[in-house]
Amino acid sequence: MDTLECIEILKSLSDNTRMKIFELLRSGKLCGCKILESLSITQPTLSHHMKVLCECGIVIPEKDWKWTYYSINREKLNDLIDFLSYAECHK
Repeated sequence: MDTLECIEILKSLSDNTRMKIFELLRSGKLCGCKILESLSITQPTLSHHMKVLCECGIVIPEKDWKWTYYSINREKLNDLIDFLSYAECHK
């Protein structure tokens, strides 16, 4: 992971709604409709937030007929943790 990729992920998670979505996904894969039920936002707003999270790579979308399921990209998350840990340990 390079610095720019790290910045994009951190910027995407700096939004309160996107962080709530990320927290919901920590327990596992969820359908967009279940995410929407847990938040006080409209479907177009959810679509925008999911687009941001997916574009930076921290969330993976999976289409299943008419539903989209979302999950945390564990590999990308581990890369982010490694990048931040390395920066912390080698000041």
